[in-house]
Amino acid sequence: MTIGEVAERSGVATSALRFYEDRGLLTADRTESGHRRYPRAVLRRVAFIVFAQRVGLTLEEIREELARLPSDRVPRREEWAALSGPWRERIGRRIAELERLRDSLDQCIGCGCLSLDRCRLANPGDRAGAVGPGPRYWMGDPRGG
Repeated sequence: MTIGEVAERSGVATSALRFYEDRGLLTADRTESGHRRYPRAVLRRVAFIVFAQRVGLTLEEIREELARLPSDRVPRREEWAALSGPWRERIGRRIAELERLRDSLDQCIGCGCLSLDRCRLANPGDRAGAVGPGPRYWMGDPRGG
């Protein structure tokens, strides 16, 4: 497949595909004129990269995970299952974080600004700042801490 065909089928821009190749996430054969040619199995790898990024894996983590998969064929179901199984806990933590964010969008987040009336009540004197920088309550620290 050409890079354009992979981009069209995967929904990923050609510039991103070149970037992934530069980072060692994908490989392509080259024609005599230097054009990239990908095996059809690359579509699964691209889908994996997109999914892994959404889960929150870094490009380095994705590269390490992809190195565990065969590069010459589409991985079998059990290979994908073994690779993605440990992500369940990570996804669960992400879901809990998003639910916590959703549920506290209109409340003090422990950032130290103390500009909202609620912030002065929930985080008087920026007590959350004693725990560390950033929006402490959104990060999971207990309120009033």
